[in-house]
Amino acid sequence: MKSDEPQGGDKRKDRLRKARFATDADLEIEERYDAASLAALDFDPARDLAQAGEYPFTRGVHDTMYRARLWTMRQYAGFGTAAESNKRYKFLLSQGQTGISVAFDLPTQMGFDSDHPRARGEVGRTGVAISSIEDMRELLDALPLDQLTTSMTINSTAAILLSLYVAVADERGVGRGKLGGTIQNDILKEYMARGTYIYPPRPSMRITTDVFAFCKAEVPKWNTISISGYHIREAGCDAVQEVAFTLGDGVAYVKAAVDAGLDVDDFAPRLAFFFNGHNNFLEEVAKFRAARRLWARIMKERFGAKDPRSMMLRFHTQTAGSTLQARQPLNNVVRTTIQALAAVLGGTQSLHTNAYDEALSLPTEDSALLALRTQQVIAHESGAADFVDALAGSYAVESLTTQIERGAEDYLRRIDELGGMVAAIEQAFPQREIERRAYEHQRAVEEKRRIVVGTNEFVTSDGKPPTLHKLDPAVEQQRAERLAAFRARRDQAQTGAALGELERAARGTENVVPRILAAVKANATLGEIADRMRKVFGEHSER
Repeated sequence: MKSDEPQGGDKRKDRLRKARFATDADLEIEERYDAASLAALDFDPARDLAQAGEYPFTRGVHDTMYRARLWTMRQYAGFGTAAESNKRYKFLLSQGQTGISVAFDLPTQMGFDSDHPRARGEVGRTGVAISSIEDMRELLDALPLDQLTTSMTINSTAAILLSLYVAVADERGVGRGKLGGTIQNDILKEYMARGTYIYPPRPSMRITTDVFAFCKAEVPKWNTISISGYHIREAGCDAVQEVAFTLGDGVAYVKAAVDAGLDVDDFAPRLAFFFNGHNNFLEEVAKFRAARRLWARIMKERFGAKDPRSMMLRFHTQTAGSTLQARQPLNNVVRTTIQALAAVLGGTQSLHTNAYDEALSLPTEDSALLALRTQQVIAHESGAADFVDALAGSYAVESLTTQIERGAEDYLRRIDELGGMVAAIEQAFPQREIERRAYEHQRAVEEKRRIVVGTNEFVTSDGKPPTLHKLDPAVEQQRAERLAAFRARRDQAQTGAALGELERAARGTENVVPRILAAVKANATLGEIADRMRKVFGEHSER
């Protein structure tokens, strides 16, 4: 008989093929890592690692990381009315959450008031409905705006929501210098992945940089943008693409701000990022470290930043909604825990953990509490917070970090060749790349080359269905009545004059944010403000 050795060799090759396919990105996953693996990648610890808190910040942006202060536990929430959402924020804060994160419904994200015909059927469904300063007062009722930080996941209408927040703080006598938080304000990824855009890319970029300038002068502690890879990953890209397209967007925003006359070190320290926490544990840890190192080099070498804070990539992480399964939903608790731990070991500054029932509905109070408790167990029981970059020096992690960084650099070179990120989006380059990877992933799931536990393998009965959150269908009519009463009470001449001044500013070169703020204080609604800018800038549509 012939030796079994060739057959054994074939089995080994098969294992390697499966290992390479186990990660979304086409990284060289080996059976073992050693010093030779790193040497082949020209890995230099002195150059590529340094200490936490030191350039290039591979090991973290603070020298003590969580040993001095835990990450901010910022659970994303919002649904129905402002009053309902305010109640949820107060509940989560009472249970140990350390910051609030606001989810807005689709009409609010798209610049439509709750009584607009295009808002029908969507009011309060994917987040809270906010149309006026009256709604924002209710959303923030009794919340200590000078003591907590607020994150608002909002993009095309970010300047309006920020203005509403500032207007309420002004009414309460809270100094603008005491306001801390973040608006996402990342419009470029909307054209790539998410679709909640209003205006074409170039006027949208103008509004974004106007926010930068306004906050530098008026709200200095506010993070003016959260450059988001999260939604790009949710659309189906892999880890390398998430880093590349997110940082590509970041480069475009920095360039736009510099071209508008801002000094890089005046605004770059207030930039923040937002990443997805996905399932492949070691790859995700490496992804966060690679993004941090690559951004530091971009800011120092490409933009000439001098302030170390301008080179720090500070980021929020949300666990991956796209990985949540409607089948056997309790398995999602395990997925979320793995993803959250990867974010912590990757050095995140704040974290949202998804609730296990989110593939079926908005989270219930119980499932939201369990998601928060997941973070608290990691923080206080796992020991993960006791070390600074605990996985530093791991042959696997350092190799993956370098490979992801190099893969992202290759994409960034291609984007530069196309004329930058705005031009690349206009040519649909990142959109096509994301669609390609999403298709490949779905094929792998359908062919069982990628196992999703409880969905395409290990399938059993789901058992008793969980109790789900249900929205009150009367909310939409109540919102319409509330808005009609709000408009009837206001000084129509004052509102009209403020909207006219906004339109005048939009047609010229004046910063539009102070005019938006004046309009919301004059009781203009979100939809009315967005419509005035639609009149000037037009609306974007896919080719």
